[in-house]
Amino acid sequence: MSLNLQNFRDYYEILGVSKEASNEEIRKAYRKLALQYHPDRNQGNEQASEKFKDINEAKEVLLDEARRTQYDEYSRYWKQKGFSSKTSKGPTWGNNSKSDRNGNTTVDPGQYSSFDQFINEVIGVGTENSRNKPNNSPNSANNDPFRNTRTKVSYSPNSRPQRRDIEARLTIPLEKAYQGGLERIRLEDGRSLEVNMPPGMVTGQTIRLRDQGINGGDLYLKITVEIHSNFKLEGSNIACQVPVTPSEAVLGGQIEAPTLDGPVKMSIPPGVRSGQRFRLANKGYPNEAGKRGDQLVEIQIVTPKSITQEERELYEKLRQIESFKPRANLL
Repeated sequence: MSLNLQNFRDYYEILGVSKEASNEEIRKAYRKLALQYHPDRNQGNEQASEKFKDINEAKEVLLDEARRTQYDEYSRYWKQKGFSSKTSKGPTWGNNSKSDRNGNTTVDPGQYSSFDQFINEVIGVGTENSRNKPNNSPNSANNDPFRNTRTKVSYSPNSRPQRRDIEARLTIPLEKAYQGGLERIRLEDGRSLEVNMPPGMVTGQTIRLRDQGINGGDLYLKITVEIHSNFKLEGSNIACQVPVTPSEAVLGGQIEAPTLDGPVKMSIPPGVRSGQRFRLANKGYPNEAGKRGDQLVEIQIVTPKSITQEERELYEKLRQIESFKPRANLL
């Protein structure tokens, strides 16, 4: 497996971590840099765009156990003299190695044009010259270090990138949780996804997005529904408070109540009490089966903080003539 490097990059230096860094430390460093250099935050900045590509490349290699092992094993050859030449076109593997009398093989990395080419040779992905070279050549066994069991060069077997599931948290307004529909989300790794959310989502619910994790894994969205200023979920019912004036409470009649579907008209009886609840059928929250609960409307009688002169005169007249004595039983 090739590391896909045109020229060697120090991935640990790019992410600002040590070679002994744990996967969690690598992820933390990556998230910080990804937010800093993301193209959406650096529009028109070509250097930031290239930096963002570098840190993504570094993260992909260092978080893959097989690729990181391979990278750590062979990156040490880069510092040898002549290895970083971009223009030299070295011959095939067999011509770049030398064998001593004991059959041990050493490699001159300076003969390769890039670190990628060197890795391909070491792990057995031969160049076109080596692929076309006849196997029945009299010296082929001596020229192929992998046919000499005493060679010093070791290699890691090819392996597919490890498939891994990831989890992300998403906080959404109650109205959006109720309606569902298309929602654009941005992940910590910089990706932007458009997700078709189901209706009737609740806090703690998990939504699975296939193949949106790492290397074909799945992405799990953990849902949190924001607390609403007017509505409160009580199972599949929705509770809300509706204020009414003293005259509305005394006389009764029609008032407007808010629902997640918009305002609706409802009737309250004369003499309604503060705290009394009324039920609006099928105006609640949908459950898993799609059936909706009810909306519970709690009446709150409120008094005005300021009134006009005319209102004051009417309240004075009402006080003089009203027969209702709420404190009669206290005397």
